[in-house]
Amino acid sequence: MKRTHHCNELRPTHIGQMVTLTGWVHSRRDLGGLIFIDVRDREGRTQTVFDPSDLPKDLFERAAALRSECVIRVAGKVRQRPEGTNNPKIPTGAVEVMVTELEVLNVADVLPFPVDDPEVASKVNEELRLRYRYLDLRRPEMARNLRLRSKVAMATRQYLDEQGFLEIETPLLFKSTPEGAREFLVPSRVNPGQFYALPQSPQQFKQILMVGGIERYYQLARCFRDEDQRADRQLEFTQIDLEMSFIEREDIYTLVEGMLKRIWKTALNLDVPTPFKRISYQEALNRWGIDKPDTRFGMELVDFTEEFRASKFKVFGGAVASGGVVKALNAKGLASVTQGQIDTMTEYAKGFGAKGLAYIKVEGGEWKSPIVKFFSDAEKASLAQKLKIEEGDLILFAADQWLNACEILGEIRRYCANLLKEQGKLTIPADRFDFLWVVDFPLLSFDKEQNRWYSSHHPFTAPVAEDIPMLKTDPKKVRGQHYDVVVNGVELGGGSIRIHQPDVQKTVFEEVLQIPPEETKLRFGYMLEAFRYGAPPHGGIALGFDRLNAILCGTPSIRDVIAFPKTAKGTDLMTESPAAVTPRQLRDLHIDVKVAKKD
Repeated sequence: MKRTHHCNELRPTHIGQMVTLTGWVHSRRDLGGLIFIDVRDREGRTQTVFDPSDLPKDLFERAAALRSECVIRVAGKVRQRPEGTNNPKIPTGAVEVMVTELEVLNVADVLPFPVDDPEVASKVNEELRLRYRYLDLRRPEMARNLRLRSKVAMATRQYLDEQGFLEIETPLLFKSTPEGAREFLVPSRVNPGQFYALPQSPQQFKQILMVGGIERYYQLARCFRDEDQRADRQLEFTQIDLEMSFIEREDIYTLVEGMLKRIWKTALNLDVPTPFKRISYQEALNRWGIDKPDTRFGMELVDFTEEFRASKFKVFGGAVASGGVVKALNAKGLASVTQGQIDTMTEYAKGFGAKGLAYIKVEGGEWKSPIVKFFSDAEKASLAQKLKIEEGDLILFAADQWLNACEILGEIRRYCANLLKEQGKLTIPADRFDFLWVVDFPLLSFDKEQNRWYSSHHPFTAPVAEDIPMLKTDPKKVRGQHYDVVVNGVELGGGSIRIHQPDVQKTVFEEVLQIPPEETKLRFGYMLEAFRYGAPPHGGIALGFDRLNAILCGTPSIRDVIAFPKTAKGTDLMTESPAAVTPRQLRDLHIDVKVAKKD
């Protein structure tokens, strides 16, 4: 059964050799009495030829009965393809194998969807693909994605090993720390009524490793979050997890830039320029309306707060009077938007609490909008000058509190960019990757419903040193030593310099986040105790490994770079999980299940 070559290996230099190939029947064609079968393995495919004049009748009949995806072994002699029959689309397209032996290793049933035609397969319902994931994985596109993922993992490990890091596994059975995303709980059989939690990240363990003197740790860590699914989120996912001692933010920037440079070179043979551009959180929101901006195109937000401070248009003037701002963007060439597209943008604005969306269409030399009549000549002149307004432009406004106004236009900016791409008015090269760091995030955010501060990143993030005195007096002004690395509008990862002083960490827990002292001790007591025995200054970062690979593979969904992903509802259609368990299993775990009856 042993093969001599894989199915992407044969070239004209092999002509005349006897070879053995194994794989799946990719396609079969009956032409002029000859049967042509493309044999495929994970490396590629090779055309084989069955000539009835040279083969026993039973062998030829077995070849004629083969259907797609049967598993076979063929042996024969390599020859050059006849003139005019070369296939330049595949590397083996100059040769073929004249078969002398055929062994059918396994017969395949009729497939629920084709895997040999990429155009047809790509249009198959995703739920069907996930139900028969083992067939979906045979598609060359999926095999390519998983191969690239493996190469990226190897490049990551090699780079970090060169930088002196140790790969260390941290526990998957952890304790519940209900701050942030919902956790998956695991009941303990031997400790009735008590639970483990699957880790949302190895955050606390990697900090403890720094206290333990490891200094440089990494892990391709499996993490779990019981959250609603999106194209870029799964219940279980992988991240490149790092932590280093005796470092500052600059050390993290240099390390991660070098790692991403290595990964992009390995995966795409592209040289990523370093160092990456750095922008503050404030600048990112002011210019692009989002803290992970896509800087490959313009359409930046422009501030008009001062111009409309005394405006007769009450919506704008009132927003400024209440401490808000007025911002606008120019979606050049989009004056032709439909009413349905305007309605979609209006819904985006309402999603952030706005009552509606103000806009101006510039068509036929006119500014078409019911709000223009309220603008003074000075206000119109300022808009025309600062937004460089021309025929065919679409001007969009947001008047609200600063963060809301920015986020409204940030969402609309992304929507407009997609419209311009669809219309061919915005072209971005596929090999363009704009990397940047977003820094100086606020350490804390305020939850109005709960009337308390919460961590913008997580409670272990160190405040900027000079801002520490404001933790108790003016927490909203405290900046965190938090940083995100972003590419093309996607957050690849985030991290921070950590708090390593037990007194500062205790202050953040109890006095800023208002976690009661007894709860602090219960949830984080071991960390605070560890810090008392000499915790070094340290910091780290985690990068989404699935998301990173989706970008490299050019797919919008991380499900296309994960071998066995879950659906949007968090289910595995292939194994039909989650599923019910037996009463005995529940009894052993001391669990009584009460499920609400469906109406």
